[in-house]
Amino acid sequence: MIHKLTVPISDEAIRALRVGDQVEISGVIFTARDAAHKYMVEQFIKTGGNPPESERALYELLKEKLNGGVIYHCGPVVVREDGKWRFVAAGPTTSIREEVYQDLVIEHFNVKAVIGKGGMGPRTLAACQKFAAVYLHAVGGAGTLIAERVVEVEDVHKLKEFGVPEAFWQIRVEGFPAVVTMDSHGNSIHAQVAAQSEARLKALVAA
Repeated sequence: MIHKLTVPISDEAIRALRVGDQVEISGVIFTARDAAHKYMVEQFIKTGGNPPESERALYELLKEKLNGGVIYHCGPVVVREDGKWRFVAAGPTTSIREEVYQDLVIEHFNVKAVIGKGGMGPRTLAACQKFAAVYLHAVGGAGTLIAERVVEVEDVHKLKEFGVPEAFWQIRVEGFPAVVTMDSHGNSIHAQVAAQSEARLKALVAA
């Protein structure tokens, strides 16, 4: 069974998911990597939702669109054609770098799903459990195929400041495929694999 999720995603839909479930996401989502996460925490969250006036428009947009929304850890390859942006490749980037920020962003913006690769740590897992969110694993190395699910680039924010890979790309996706690897019930495939690998290593060393 594939769970079809439409943004904004409800808490009920998130609580119904378990690790191992397949999902397809449709709607408007945002890419955000290191620079974008650091920016959200420093400009928006640490200011208590009172950013500088020059940043207020983007803050209000993110507060609206990320409420029940999705963040994708992705540094896309893009082209400009006939005045419009198009994604050429949109593979996931390694997520653990955002561990120091992700729980804060999930809470403040009411993010319901984070997409990336490699999994995240205990802070993010705790936030998923407390605020009804999930971590979704996208297929690494399939950037061109994933880009086909990006039906429209609606806008891009902080392009000049952050550059193409780190900018906030506001995209509309249809049937974006991913697998739940951290759910809202405290389960993490990544933590399980790490624990099993450590136990196996100890057994091999002791043998």
